[in-house]
Amino acid sequence: MPDCRGNFGMHAGCRKNQDFAARPPVCKLAPEALCHGFSDRLDMTISNEDDLARLKEVGRIVANTLEAMGKALEPGMTTSELDQFGRKLLEVSGARSAPELAYDFPGATCISVNEEVAHGIPGARRIERGDLVNIDVSAEKNGFFADTGASFAVPPVARSIERLCRDGRRAMWTGLRQVGAGRPIAGIGQAIGTFARKNGYTLVKNLASHGVGLSLHEEPTEIATWPDPSERRIMSDGLVFTVEPFLSFGAEWAEDGDDPWTLYSSPEAPTVQYEHTVIATRNGPLVVTLAG
Repeated sequence: MPDCRGNFGMHAGCRKNQDFAARPPVCKLAPEALCHGFSDRLDMTISNEDDLARLKEVGRIVANTLEAMGKALEPGMTTSELDQFGRKLLEVSGARSAPELAYDFPGATCISVNEEVAHGIPGARRIERGDLVNIDVSAEKNGFFADTGASFAVPPVARSIERLCRDGRRAMWTGLRQVGAGRPIAGIGQAIGTFARKNGYTLVKNLASHGVGLSLHEEPTEIATWPDPSERRIMSDGLVFTVEPFLSFGAEWAEDGDDPWTLYSSPEAPTVQYEHTVIATRNGPLVVTLAG
């Protein structure tokens, strides 16, 4: 199996002419060792009320930041200006940008526009009417990490793009409903895959969900949000991880570009991502990244 991953994404040599089945999934922003399934941390398992309260606190912070950034999004502003707005919200809340802290990412948040599918670097690019903008916010506070994201269509947009955004969120919740202690991790990707197929979408199959909590990326790594017959793991009670499908009108792969961070849809097609941090409990999913 060829290794198509660099320290933070994929090597430039990982291209469309390779066999798709040979392309391994990558964790968003995670270094190579972690994406191979190795971590110096075990999985984050919530076992007491203090840890739960701290995780909920940082989860609420990233959720409120994402919601505010989505409301502030408007044509004419640069992605750097939007990122600075998000940075201030995190700082006021006493939180630190997780990608900056963990990987020295050049921005407080990841902002990806149109053909960019993930890890977009905030900069001079101006938001335009009709753009499809993904904002990914993750942060640390008091030693706990949470991760969330959403895609926003800048009006006016075609009805098909409105439907894609609506269904991207539905796909995420379809996966979240499979979460619970003692349930198979594979059920998440199976449910999302069924939803995508029935509604005429594709899924980007090399951007995986991941464990989170005591670091930005940890066990369990490489949680597929597409059907993966090789997945055999079972969710333990209190396990913390993300659910974040990338739903598309045709893309099946994320490719690297000219900078070390930004990933692009391949084949190029409108793609959305929605993400929550969730705890597997005996009563089902407990989502900690809800605004409020």
